[in-house]
Amino acid sequence: MSRYAPNETEPKWQAAWDEARVFEAKHDPAREKYYVLEMFPYPSGRIHIGHVRNYTMGDVVARYKMSCGLSVLHPMGWDAFGMPAENAAIEKGGHPKDWTYGNIADMKAQMKPLGFSLDWTREFATCDPEYYGMQQAMFIDMLDAGLVYRKNAIVNWDPVDMTVLANEQVIDGKGWRSGAPVERKELTQWFFKISDFAGELLDALDGLKDWPEKVRLMQANWIGKSRGLQFAFDLVGAPEGFDRLEVYTTRPDTLMGASFAGISPDHPLAKALEAADPKVAAFVAECRKGGTTEEAIETAEKLGLDTGIRVTHPLDPNWELPVYIANFILMDYGTGAIFGCPAHDQRDFEFATKYGLPINAVFEPVAGEYPAGEAFVPMKSEQVRYVRGFAGAEVQTGDEGVATAIAACEAKGFGQGVTKFRLRDWGLSRQRYWGCPIPVVHCASCGVVPEKKENLPVRLPDDVTFDRPGNPLDRHPTWRECTCPSCGAPAKRETDTMDTFVDSSWYYARFTSPGATTPTDPAEAAYWMNVDQYIGGIEHAILHLLYSRFFARAMAKTGHLPESAIEPFNALFTQGMVTHAIFQTRDANGRAVYHFPEDVDLTEGGATLRATGEAVEVIPSAKMSKSKKNVVDPVSIISQYGADTARWFVMSDSPPERDVEWTAAGAEAANKHLARVWRIANEIAEGAEGDAAQDEALLKAAHKAIDEVTKSIDGFAFNKAIAALYGLTNTIAKSGASNAAKREAMKIMAQLMGPMVPHLAEDVWALMGGEGFVVKAAWPKADPALLAEDSVTLPIQINGKRRSEITVPKDMPKDEVEKRVLAEEHVVRALAGGQPKKLIVVPGRIVNVVI
Repeated sequence: MSRYAPNETEPKWQAAWDEARVFEAKHDPAREKYYVLEMFPYPSGRIHIGHVRNYTMGDVVARYKMSCGLSVLHPMGWDAFGMPAENAAIEKGGHPKDWTYGNIADMKAQMKPLGFSLDWTREFATCDPEYYGMQQAMFIDMLDAGLVYRKNAIVNWDPVDMTVLANEQVIDGKGWRSGAPVERKELTQWFFKISDFAGELLDALDGLKDWPEKVRLMQANWIGKSRGLQFAFDLVGAPEGFDRLEVYTTRPDTLMGASFAGISPDHPLAKALEAADPKVAAFVAECRKGGTTEEAIETAEKLGLDTGIRVTHPLDPNWELPVYIANFILMDYGTGAIFGCPAHDQRDFEFATKYGLPINAVFEPVAGEYPAGEAFVPMKSEQVRYVRGFAGAEVQTGDEGVATAIAACEAKGFGQGVTKFRLRDWGLSRQRYWGCPIPVVHCASCGVVPEKKENLPVRLPDDVTFDRPGNPLDRHPTWRECTCPSCGAPAKRETDTMDTFVDSSWYYARFTSPGATTPTDPAEAAYWMNVDQYIGGIEHAILHLLYSRFFARAMAKTGHLPESAIEPFNALFTQGMVTHAIFQTRDANGRAVYHFPEDVDLTEGGATLRATGEAVEVIPSAKMSKSKKNVVDPVSIISQYGADTARWFVMSDSPPERDVEWTAAGAEAANKHLARVWRIANEIAEGAEGDAAQDEALLKAAHKAIDEVTKSIDGFAFNKAIAALYGLTNTIAKSGASNAAKREAMKIMAQLMGPMVPHLAEDVWALMGGEGFVVKAAWPKADPALLAEDSVTLPIQINGKRRSEITVPKDMPKDEVEKRVLAEEHVVRALAGGQPKKLIVVPGRIVNVVI
C-alpha cells in the first residue's frame, strides 16, 4: 500500500492539467457558460492563507460548474498600479515597475502549487501598457460621450509629498506616507459623471437578489437619496453681485427654528469676502488646513466666523439671521450653504452653544422628555408634536412633517421640493507617476485635446527618479513635451494619472478578451458577461463595486459592453477572514516585538521562542497582518502537508462568510483525514470481495452524499459539503459491501471532493479505474429512489429530556410505534413497572413520554 504523498502527486497532476489545457476557457455556443471571478490581488509580494481561502472558494465553484458541463471562465490578473510601488522606489531605490513585476512573479509562484483551476492564458496586470492603453481609449470615448469632465475642486493636499490624497489615504488628518497635516486645496481635476447615474444605481440594487443585503444597504447609504427643499434667503449687507443665498435642506420642517445661516469656506461668497478682508482670509486659510473627508470635518472642532452679513427669513421679512463661514460645511454637497436649527441637529447645537446663538425648538417628543444639554433628533419613524412648525400642534412622523413643510413652502411661493443624492462625481486625477496616464494634451490654441487613438498607449516613461517629492512626470525632461493632435503645434501632456479604482472597475470585462485590439471583443463580451459569481472582501463593498457598476454602464453607453451587462456581477459573496494568534514579546522600552508562528513553540505550559526559550505573549484570533507577523505562508504549509490540506482546512472549519482561525492542530487534523481517505482507497483497490447484501445501504449513503454536497456547493455552504464527505468516508470505511460497490462509492467520493481537494481526488479517481480527469467527469446525480428513506429515527423524550431514540419503518402504524417505545430499555427503566401518564407520538418527528 502506498503512503499519502501530496508533495509527489500534486505537482504531477498540475503538470497534467496544464499539458491538457484543462482550464483554458472556451467560447462554446453549444454550451452554457459560467464566469467565476475573485477580486484580483494587489501584488504586494507575498500571499498568505487568507488569500488561499478566497481563491479556493472560487476554485470550488469553478471546478464544480465545469463538472456540471458548463464552459467555465476563471481568470486571474493583478491590480498593479498604486502608491505602494512608488513608496518602495522611494524607500529602497529601483523602479516601481521592477518592484511590481517582481512581486507578481513571486505571488504567482506561490499560487501555482495550490492547483487552482485558473486560465493563466488570460493573465494581465493593470500596469501592462496593453491594458492601460485600452483604458485610455475608453477614457477618450467617455470624454466624447460627456461622461468625463474637468473642473476646479477642493482636494486633500499633502504639502510634503505635493500630491492629492484620496480620502482613505488621510489618516487622523495626516498624509499616510509623509505624516504631514493635510490641507484643503483647490485644483483643476478630472471627474467621471457618476452622479448622473445615482438614481439608476440606487434603483437597480433591488434587482441584485444574490448580493448580501448588508452590501446593498451600504451602497444605498453611500448613494444617499434624500427628499428636501431648495430655496433662497435674501442677503442683507452682502458684496455687490450677491443678492440671494441658495440653500438645500432635508429638514424644511425645522425652518421655524433657524438661528443662523452658514456657508462653506469654499463658497463663492466666502471667496469674495476673503479677497477683501484679511480677517476672513486668515480664518478661511485655517479652515483649509483640515481634511476634506466628511469624517474629518464631523470630528474636527466646529469653527465659525460671523461675516456681518444677514439673511431675511423667507416667512418673515423682519426676522434676520447672521451668516457665518463654518468649517463643517462642504461645498460639494447641496449648495454649500445651510441654515442651522440647533434644537434638532447636534452639530448645529454645538455651534450655537459655542457662539451664543438662539436655540428654538420646533417639535417635541410625544413620549418621554426633551433631552437636556443636547439636540432632540428623532428617529426617522418617531412621532413628534410640532410646537412652531408648519403643521401646528399636529402629531406627525419626521417624514410627514418634511412633506407638509415642502407643500407649505411651495404654496407660499418660495422654494420647491427636490430629490438629491449624496453621491458626488468621481474625482479620478492623481498627481503621481505609477498610474494610467490621462490621455489628453494641453494646447495654447486648442485648449484640452484628447490624444489620437492611433497614438495610444500613452506610455509611462521608464527613466524617472524619486529623489524629490511630487510627481516625477512634472519634472521629466522630455515626456511632457508633445504636439497637439488637433493643430500640430507644440503642446504639453497631462501629467495627472488615473485613480487606481479606474483600473479595477473594468478588468472583469477585459478578461473576456484580453488579447483584443479594442477594450472588449463584442462577441466575447456578449458570451461571457455577466460575471456569474464574484467573490471578495466586504472592505470593497462600497467604492470598488459602485465604481464597477458605473463603469459597466459607461462602457455600454460607449459601445464596449452590451446593455445586458450594465450590472456586471450577478451574484456576490463576501468571505470571512482567516485569523491567527499574534505572538509578541517586549523590548527594553516595553514596545511590542512580533514573531512569526514558525518561530514559536506551543506547549500546554504556554508559548516560547524556539531560538531562546523566552516566554511569548499570545493574542488569539486576530486578523492576519504582515506588520504583526501573524501570517501563515501557504508555501510552508504545502511543503509540510500539501496543497489539498490547506484547501480542505480553510473550507471545512467555518461557514465561508465567517472568520476562521488557522491553527497548526487544525491543519494536522485535515492532513490526517486526507491520508485516511487515501488509505481507504488503497484498501479497496487491494481488498477482497465483501457481502453484496450490504451494497444497497452503501449505495444509498453515496447518493445521500451526492445530494448533500451538491446542495451545499450550490448554497455556498462548503463546510457542510465537507461534513457530508466526512460522513461518507466513515460509511465506506465501516461498510462490508462488495468490492465493486465500494469502488463505485469511492469514485463518487473522488468526484464530490474534487472541487475541494482536486489532487487527491484525481489520485483516488485513477486508482478506482475512472477514465480521464475527474474534473472533466460528469458531476454525479443523486437517484431520487435511493434518497427515499424506508425507516425513520425518532428521538424519545422522557419528561421533556431526550433519553434515547428508536428506528422504525417509515409507514409503521402509530400503535405499533407505541409498543416499540414502551419496550425500549430507557423507557422501561423510567416507568419502573408503571404506566405513562401520556405517550405522544408525532409521526416522523419525535416521541414524548410523560411519567
